[in-house]
Amino acid sequence: MTPDWLDLNLLWFFLIGVLLVGYAVLDGFDLGVGTLHLFAKNDLERRILMNSIGPVWDGNEVWLVTAGGALFAAFPKVYATAFSGFYLAFMLLLMALIFRAVALEFRSKQPWPWWRQMWDVVFSLGSSLAAFLFGVAVGNIIQGLPIGADGEYQGGFFELLSPYPLLVGVFNLSLFALHGAIYLEIKTEGELQQRVRRWLWWCYAVFVCLYLVTTVVTFAHVPHATANFRYFPWVWLVVALIVLAIANIPRAVYFGHPVQAFISSSLVIGGLIVLFGVALFPNLLISSIDPKFSLTAYNAASSQKTLGIMAIIAAIGMPLVLCYTTVIYYIFRGKVKLDKMSY
Repeated sequence: MTPDWLDLNLLWFFLIGVLLVGYAVLDGFDLGVGTLHLFAKNDLERRILMNSIGPVWDGNEVWLVTAGGALFAAFPKVYATAFSGFYLAFMLLLMALIFRAVALEFRSKQPWPWWRQMWDVVFSLGSSLAAFLFGVAVGNIIQGLPIGADGEYQGGFFELLSPYPLLVGVFNLSLFALHGAIYLEIKTEGELQQRVRRWLWWCYAVFVCLYLVTTVVTFAHVPHATANFRYFPWVWLVVALIVLAIANIPRAVYFGHPVQAFISSSLVIGGLIVLFGVALFPNLLISSIDPKFSLTAYNAASSQKTLGIMAIIAAIGMPLVLCYTTVIYYIFRGKVKLDKMSY
């Protein structure tokens, strides 16, 4: 029997948000490293970049799989509408993630320069495309989708590529590139680290410009994105935290504290996802045809019994995942060292 004070729909809205934060923070730097991969000047440097994420990239993607599974079980109508409406986009995303993973495994199997260059390009393009498409999806969800009374997506593929989602896609790519550059600052040393630092400053400049532009366009083009701020005034603390974290990144890098910079970029990512959740709540998919057709955490949810059983499973499983993730990152801490088992 579920206690009266426990809102399971709200709980799963929150837990899916937690899973998305975990994925964006962890796989965000993976994708960022891939985006920067082609800027390395030789084969040795590219191997170091790949091996900086080699022990952790596949574990990081588990967070995305878990978030998708939780969405399917907790909010099946949202899952059905999103995956049918974004079908081609999801296929592109899936191909990008698959070829990126294949590139990681295949690149060093042969010493031929053309072979390695081919997989370098695949790895970088796959990472960049995935980061971009995640942003496009977020932009479309914030903007609203043509969802009819039957809960079905009424538009086509090219309707997903309107200017605002494309802007959010480019913004997300810049954010992940910055996050990846900061991670590489932690994992590299010597001449490569100096080059990574130059990438980091360029990434930071591009990110700040896109952050300002995206913020202004969001206020002007998507006014409903801030409608909930009046009901949740604590959100302004999140906004302040994001601004302070962005400001702290160059300070931390300048004074040689890359871990602090990485924590700051992680807080930026987490804070932006919190703002995304607040902008949507209680909706999960907003209908641009009629707000009555929007899919919410209440009209698109599974039964209370299902949500309750899932909550018990999450209470057991999530601490195990967090412990496993912590142990893996502790084991593989420190600078990248190549050996015969490296990529």
